[in-house]
Amino acid sequence: MAKRRLGRSQLFIDPIVLGTNVIGAGVDEKTSFDVLDAFTAEGFTAIDTADSYSRWIPGNDSESEKVIGRWIKARGNRDKVLVFTKVGSDMGQGHRDLSARWIMEEVEHSLKRLQTDYIDLYQSHWPDPNTPQEETLEAHDRLVKAGKVRFIGTSNHDVSLLSEALEISRRRGFARYDTIQNEFNLYSRGKFSGALQELCVKEEVSGIHYFGLARGFLTGKYRKPEDAAKSHRGKGVVDNYFNDKGFRILAALDKVSARTGAAPTEIALAWVAAQPGVAAPIASATSVEQVKSLARGARLTLSAEDLKELTDAGN
Repeated sequence: MAKRRLGRSQLFIDPIVLGTNVIGAGVDEKTSFDVLDAFTAEGFTAIDTADSYSRWIPGNDSESEKVIGRWIKARGNRDKVLVFTKVGSDMGQGHRDLSARWIMEEVEHSLKRLQTDYIDLYQSHWPDPNTPQEETLEAHDRLVKAGKVRFIGTSNHDVSLLSEALEISRRRGFARYDTIQNEFNLYSRGKFSGALQELCVKEEVSGIHYFGLARGFLTGKYRKPEDAAKSHRGKGVVDNYFNDKGFRILAALDKVSARTGAAPTEIALAWVAAQPGVAAPIASATSVEQVKSLARGARLTLSAEDLKELTDAGN
């Protein structure tokens, strides 16, 4: 399993990133520590969070960053992990915010919560239509030059926004976006495939994509609407996948599973990792056993036949 370079940065990762949006949202601190321990025990290093995780839970105040920070302190392993976090979500100010003032203020809060002096990858979480990209990139560049951030990335940007951002960085000599984090999986491909994916390949911007398992649908445990109703995590979340396209993809996953012996979860992650311009899928885990499944997916290499069958099923 060869490590992959993120864009033109000096960050190299295995083809899996641990998503931590579940920390503080149904996963307690002890379980979170167990999951993080299991992930690093497998030899993986990349952990993705955000300042806003998981503030949608009443009483939750950026719990994900705080728990990760306490785990890093307890384990004394800051030099052995890569911490990715994001800025720009509504943190109570009533709007998405990538202004220079907010970035310079909020990075300090993230550093404090994470109990670290630097962030390996700092990402613009959502486009902010009220702030020029030049202002956002200049603020990121200041953080890189100050040593508080090593490299920067973006998230939920389309081809027009990413192209503009790369041109601004080129023209002004600012730090550039080395990664993009959009929704991308076997079922939902439109927010990355096509012109954006082509730009990323051309400009060496690496995809590290969320919802790699389509909110759990691609694990194979949801076969019919009644299945979703049995799970608090599935209820009302995977309903939109129960259609001809979704059933075709599940059937293709079953066929590839029969040939390879791999589980649908592992196959779905391996498919994302095999796509041009992608460094790794992001996937969360709520147990050590789920981490082991993510590890198997990261190490799985699909044949050309497998990849074609899966790709065709979702077209």
